[in-house]
This record gives sequence, structure tokens and C-alpha cells, in this order.
Amino acid sequence: MFSHVMIGTDDIDVSKKFYDAMFEAIGVPEGKIDPKGRIWYRTKTGAFGISKPIDGEPATGANGGTIGFLCDSPEMADAWHAAGAANGGTSIEDPPGWRDGAAGKIYLAYLRDPFGNKLCALHRPS
Repeated sequence: MFSHVMIGTDDIDVSKKFYDAMFEAIGVPEGKIDPKGRIWYRTKTGAFGISKPIDGEPATGANGGTIGFLCDSPEMADAWHAAGAANGGTSIEDPPGWRDGAAGKIYLAYLRDPFGNKLCALHRPS
């Protein structure tokens, strides 16, 4: 359904360190910086990009928005969460763990990146 997600940052280097560490925990290769200075993480299911805002204004996190990343296991979600928290992220919401949702039981872990974007690692048991 989605081709890519793009978020804003005020510091490409800080964001690259944070996302490289967090994505390494879930098997996503290191981000590549393009000629325009944007970071791109590409997988067979889509792309995630990070850029300084084109309008020159400061980057802000989406109020009410969440970007979710699929994980193969609760342990992978925990590793993602730990890597993000160790590299400038902030743990938010309830601690990582199982939740009962409308679609059944899911494992969730939430972080805010260094610039306020709300992120979620999600595992659905098979």
C-alpha cells in the first residue's frame, strides 16, 4: 500500500546514528545519504526517508501520528526499542509488551526519535 514514509529532522547526523542503530536491530541495512542530503532506508517492502524540511522551518513530530515497524518476534521489538533508547530516543507509552487489540494479541514497543517522531515496533504472533 505504501511506497515510502518521509520524516523531518533538524540534524541528519543525529538521525542517522539513531535510525542506523534501531534498524540494525531488526535487520534493515544502514541508511544511505543521497545527493540532496537525505537518508534512505530501503527494503523489499518500501522505503523510509529522513530529510531536513524543504521549507526551511524546524522539523516537528506529527501530533497524533505513529510510524510502525514490523518485527519478527517480541525479542526483535525489544532489541529495536533498546537500540533506539540507547541512541537518543525516548521510551514512551507503556513499557514494551503484549497488548490485546481489536485484531487480537500484539506485542508493541514505543519510542520518540530525537526530534519527536512517534515510532512503534509491532509483532503479531502467527
